[in-house]
Parts: sequence; C-alpha cells; structure tokens
Amino acid sequence: MQGRCSNNADIQRNPTTKILLILKISIITVVYNNKETVADAIASVLNQTYDQIEYIIIDGDSTDGTIDVINSMKENIDIIISEKDAGIYDAMNKGVLASSGDVIGILNSDDLYQDARVIEAVMNQFIQNPTLDIVYGDLVYVKSDNVAKVVRNWKSLPYHNNFFEKGNVPPHPTLFVKKRIYEEAGLFNLDFKLAADYEFMLRIFKKHNFRSRYRNKVIVKMRLGGASNKSFSNIIMQNKEILKAWKYNELKVPLLLMPFRIIKRLIQFI
Repeated sequence: MQGRCSNNADIQRNPTTKILLILKISIITVVYNNKETVADAIASVLNQTYDQIEYIIIDGDSTDGTIDVINSMKENIDIIISEKDAGIYDAMNKGVLASSGDVIGILNSDDLYQDARVIEAVMNQFIQNPTLDIVYGDLVYVKSDNVAKVVRNWKSLPYHNNFFEKGNVPPHPTLFVKKRIYEEAGLFNLDFKLAADYEFMLRIFKKHNFRSRYRNKVIVKMRLGGASNKSFSNIIMQNKEILKAWKYNELKVPLLLMPFRIIKRLIQFI
C-alpha cells in the first residue's frame, strides 16, 4: 500500500554541511465506530509537512461505516488493520508492534494536530538531540462540534523529580517516544482498562528515567468526551488504577497525589 514515507537518502545536509539523520516517525490512530471524526484525524496526519511518516490505523472491526471512511483515504495510509481487539490499549499495542519508525506517536480518532508543522517541529527535536528519548507538549480540549472553540487548556511542565507527585502527567496524545522505549520498558499494560497510558508514562518517566524534552506549545486538539470521563464510575475507576500504577511499579504512592490531581484539572478551566 502506497503511504507517505518517501525513499529519500538516510541523511540530509544543512547550509553549514552539518550532517543530520533523517528519522522516520510512525503515527498510530486507533478507532472503533467513529465514522464522524476519523476523517479529520486522518487528514490531520496526511497534511503534515514532515515527509518521513509511516501512518498506521488500527480499527477494532467497526460496524458503523468507519472502515469505509478509512478505505476512502487508504492510498496515503501505510498500514490498515481492522479486526476485533481487547480495547483501546490493545489496539495501541498492535500499532506499536506493526510500526517500523524510529519514533512513535499516537493520535486518537477524535483528535487533531494543532497545525501542519507539528510533526516537523517534534522530529527536529529528536534529530538535533540524538540522545533524546521523549518529546511532549501541551493539549487543548475543544468542543466536539467546533474544534476552533477551546474549552480547557492542558498545559504541562518540563519533567522533574516530583513531577508526578505534584499531580502532573504529560498529555498522552502529545507524547512521542523512541520505539526502543517500548522495546526496553514494555507495551501498554492491559491489566489497566482506563489508565494504561498513565501507567506507561509513570513507568518510562519515573521508573526508567528516560531523557525527555517538553515543548511549550499546543500540539494536539482533543474533542471532549474521552472514555475515562464518560461517567462518574469511570472517573473513580481511573483514579483507582492510577494508585494501582504506583504500586505496580513499586513506587510509594504520594500522600497528596489525588488532591494535586484535582487542583491541576481545575486549573485547566482557567
């Protein structure tokens, strides 16, 4: 299947003749029964200016016409897998395992990149800093029917020793990691139904201490309505899983973790 990734040489030269590696990024979109917005997510990736993109879509055997939307744009998608899965994190794991990029990013089917140069800017960070493992940034929540209307701002911070203890967490859709991180630290843990992304980030930042860089820029627009916030019971379950994530990684649960998390969420509305 013809995709976006070109067959350019493995190096490029800037005007000062300094040699820079060209890195390939794999972007994964997971989707299930979301024909209304998946085309926007796909277009957001296909419109990126960076030309070394491997685009992978993992569909959970949708029955609402989602796969028809995907197939209508398949000429520019490298890999399409449509089959039943064990949930969103299982689908993400499938995408990671199918990927061949040096860096991996995950864009959900409700989300959009802020602009067409997001991936170029992120990849320049990795290219200019070869020892860098992780890049992440900021996210805005937008109305589901009007992506120009921002309703919440998720502004992160550079990682530091007490980053998670203070209720911080990188917005997962803005997270870009070297593929070797998944190979060394492992995939998403399917024992976590609503907070496997949190557990994965706690693991790679706090437990493994991979080298990261925060971009003080909005990277992703997220439509309101994520699974973890669909009901009060889901919010409770997610918080229980967050506490479980600390214990699973043999880390001491911070006494004020939940109060800090509540404060951080309230700040997003200001």
